[in-house]
Amino acid sequence: MRIENAPTLTIEHPESTKEQSVVARGVWQVHALSDRGALKGINKMLGALKDQPQLVWDLSEINSLDHIGAQMFWTAWGKRRPNRLTLDPRQEEIFARLEDASHLAYPRTRSSPLGWIIALGASVLSLFEHLKSVILLIGQVVQDLFRFIRHPVTGPWREISANIYHSGFQALGITALVGFLIGIVLSYLSAQQLRMFGGDIFLVNILGMAVIRELGPLLAAILVAGRSGSSITAQLGVMRVTEELDAMLVMGISHGYRLIMPKILALAVAMPLLVVWTDAMALLGGMLAAKFELGLSLRYFVQKLPSAVPIVNYGIGLGKGVVFGTLIALVSCHFGLRIKPNTESLGRGTTTAVVTAITVVIMANAVFAIVFSSVGFG
Repeated sequence: MRIENAPTLTIEHPESTKEQSVVARGVWQVHALSDRGALKGINKMLGALKDQPQLVWDLSEINSLDHIGAQMFWTAWGKRRPNRLTLDPRQEEIFARLEDASHLAYPRTRSSPLGWIIALGASVLSLFEHLKSVILLIGQVVQDLFRFIRHPVTGPWREISANIYHSGFQALGITALVGFLIGIVLSYLSAQQLRMFGGDIFLVNILGMAVIRELGPLLAAILVAGRSGSSITAQLGVMRVTEELDAMLVMGISHGYRLIMPKILALAVAMPLLVVWTDAMALLGGMLAAKFELGLSLRYFVQKLPSAVPIVNYGIGLGKGVVFGTLIALVSCHFGLRIKPNTESLGRGTTTAVVTAITVVIMANAVFAIVFSSVGFG
């Protein structure tokens, strides 16, 4: 289908001179230039006419011209007006804008050989800024806890209950699945090695100590950090974007008392329960794998477990759950409150909160391992 008044370019040779003259006619607008065949031919012709300053350009016979058509000419001219150009007065404004835009100076980023020192310094300052904010947040939470203890009747019980439900009860499924599978894998791999040395009965000791003391709390914390930690950060971030946090301040409602403290208390309560649940699922998976791989009965496994794992290890696992839950909630709330009122900051803050929470949990687990290195093995 041929477009009426299609854009055309004609090279003419005037009788009085030997100079070539390029005459443009037709409609040079986006709807006329949408025809691929015509556009391909025009681009090919404009490309052949580049770098020829002796050409005389005549655009006065163009019926209508928009910025798309003008940009095609401007690119062919090397982003500057040719020496001999004839325009219609209505076209002057378009090309004047293109000429002004081509003269804009963009700021240059200078690279310094000491740039890595500057980046390191900025990272250190950012770290101290985060530490300062976390310390202030902890202080605010402690004040809110004392207020809650003094006036428990008017405390945020509903918020605490809702957060325990969302962070604890709704996480039972994923923690059970992961714990069960980890128990199967750990039991199967340990059985393969123990069978070579005839130490099948020690599978209970290895599985019990690994799950109850280390893997159970760590698995539950990592899953909660990815699931509930991101939810807490996103919730606070959305409240920042929708200006709900500002509205709460206007109404005299404390962020810490109604938002931060309930989340920290909820995770501090829910995490030990999730640790017990994850331990049970991991041990169940390990028992099933031991039964099919080594022929150990479930009854023997249950009877041997209390003597293989001293009771203090259960306390260490539960203590880890309380500490991990508190750390996850603090980190998530810290990054949630720092989110700026835009969607980009919301996504970046949520991702940073999850990564930081998991890192902090692993670091805290290493501290537990060092502090209690001589406890629970006798």
